[in-house]
Amino acid sequence: MDRQTGKKGENEMTTKEVKKTARIAGLLYLILIVSGIFSYMFVTSRLIVPGDTATTINNITASESLYVSGIFSWLVSETVFILLVYFLYKLLKPVNENHAFLMVMFVLVAVPIAFINELNKFAALLLLSGADYLTAFAVDQLHALVPLLLDLHEYGVHINGMFFGLWLLPLGYLVFKSGYIPRILGILLIIGWFGYMLDFFTFLLFPDFNAAIEPVFQITGIGEFLLMFWLLIKGVNDEQWEKRALEST
Repeated sequence: MDRQTGKKGENEMTTKEVKKTARIAGLLYLILIVSGIFSYMFVTSRLIVPGDTATTINNITASESLYVSGIFSWLVSETVFILLVYFLYKLLKPVNENHAFLMVMFVLVAVPIAFINELNKFAALLLLSGADYLTAFAVDQLHALVPLLLDLHEYGVHINGMFFGLWLLPLGYLVFKSGYIPRILGILLIIGWFGYMLDFFTFLLFPDFNAAIEPVFQITGIGEFLLMFWLLIKGVNDEQWEKRALEST
């Protein structure tokens, strides 16, 4: 590398590009987190009342625009997820290209599942739309299908959560080994992987205990928040990144 010109090999980035890549990754992570929180915590938790079909249906019909905005926000977060993992791949590939590729693969499996799963929410809305082709069914029959579709969506979220967790394992490893992002963030990301796995298997095998571990699951997400802020505000250690990039060539 020529330090004066900042020129690198064909497959490397300049110091300026590294900083820009880190900031973009941090910004994308911020968009992903904010849109996901809006969809799940603000919209879903506000409109969908578990075990109370009548209230849930009334909430959806009275706030249809909010319900649809929640779906749209989740789809935005999943689209951003693909862009995020692309920039993280560029940033972390010098550490271990195979692990970086594995990280990308887990995300590329997770995103289509999330997109398809949102069809359950759209289907629930269609059942309440009053469309002419639904007149063949009694209102009670249509209303009985709404919680079924919403339950299927919940199962889909947890299945998808397994892949959300799996991508954190190679990400955490890469961050921990990088030398240009604090190691503690890598440890916290791996703890986040454990939290997602615990939530998935508890929901699947011991559903009665799933609510009890929810606070633990939420705490394990702190690693992602801190990584997002670190990339957005601090970026990466340029000298250490350059050293890793040279070692990997």
